[in-house]
Amino acid sequence: MKALVWNGVNDLAVETVDDPTILNPHDVIVAVTLTTTCGSDLHFIDGYLPGMRAGDVFGHEFMGEVVEVGAEVTDTKVGARVVVPSFIACNRCWYCDHDLYSLCDTTNPNAELQRPILGSPTAGIYGYTHPFGGYAGSHAQYIRVPFGDVNCFAIPDFVTDEQALFMSDAVPTGYMGADFCDIAGGDTVAVWGAGAVGLMAARSALLNGAGRVISIDRYPERLSLAQQLGAETINYAEIDSVQEALGEATGGRGPDAVIEAVGMEGHSTGVQQVYDRAKQALRMETDRAAPLREAILACRKGGVVSVLGVYGLTDKFPMGMLTNKSLTLRTAQQHGQRYIPQFFDYVAQGDLDPSILITHDLPLHEGVRAYDMFKNKTDGCIRVVLRP
Repeated sequence: MKALVWNGVNDLAVETVDDPTILNPHDVIVAVTLTTTCGSDLHFIDGYLPGMRAGDVFGHEFMGEVVEVGAEVTDTKVGARVVVPSFIACNRCWYCDHDLYSLCDTTNPNAELQRPILGSPTAGIYGYTHPFGGYAGSHAQYIRVPFGDVNCFAIPDFVTDEQALFMSDAVPTGYMGADFCDIAGGDTVAVWGAGAVGLMAARSALLNGAGRVISIDRYPERLSLAQQLGAETINYAEIDSVQEALGEATGGRGPDAVIEAVGMEGHSTGVQQVYDRAKQALRMETDRAAPLREAILACRKGGVVSVLGVYGLTDKFPMGMLTNKSLTLRTAQQHGQRYIPQFFDYVAQGDLDPSILITHDLPLHEGVRAYDMFKNKTDGCIRVVLRP
């Protein structure tokens, strides 16, 4: 089959690789209908996350059609149109039993690679480094889905392929970020980043009862989309201080909760940006964490800081601000299995349309160009859909 593979830092190619096969009686093989670029992929494409090997198929956000099932798969049927969360769950361990699916104790076969870094292993994830399981990813014509009955969600007829695609990762990640905020009716929530996850976090905050949502970014097309989803906007490149702007917008108190949806390759302005870029380029730090620091600084006293961005070893993390302002910090990789069924209801009610994230639609053989456009944010790119 054809697949988009990682061959080295900023070295991608579409190549022919082996088709996946059933390895476990609980496995399912899915013919990928749609898969999409994701900002998390940029971290290992740019060489900031270790653990990729030449020839690895990557990609973790996808939907498709079931074409083969293992002998012990009972609920998922051949021919079903399904969406699959990016993190792989077993639904049998303590963590899955507590709806902490991205922490599954069963699905990472490379646990020994994570323990020195994290202390204990997380769940496996498709196409996202060998410490996270070494699974082949979704930028391919076919993909093996372990524990098919747990991880394949049948898509209702009223949900389009394009809507279902982002329920694999961007929507549950953004929704979880809003869920972490413990929103009370009328709260003000500020969201750093108006990429796909930030936009879904903004929309989710409103769905959870926020009175106001303020999206912060520098790209006009992304801020325009945030406005379409119901958010107010701040273009941080056009003002002197985001903190001051948020203070003015909230009567001097600051947002009740903040959501950081940027991650380790964040952008800022001034001396902070020069400092972070220089240290990251020299591999003296893994993260450009200006948006995270800014979010913590801007949050009101006693508020919630919800972190969705992927980070490594963050330099100059403002722990003193968290302590002295009595802030609650919440973060996780997304527990998609917990949230996906309710997204179907939101679509049915007209409250959510994830397909709004799509700016480009390309065949898989143009995957290298897709990631170049996505990484460099050219041509107004927010998300590229790839069709194997």
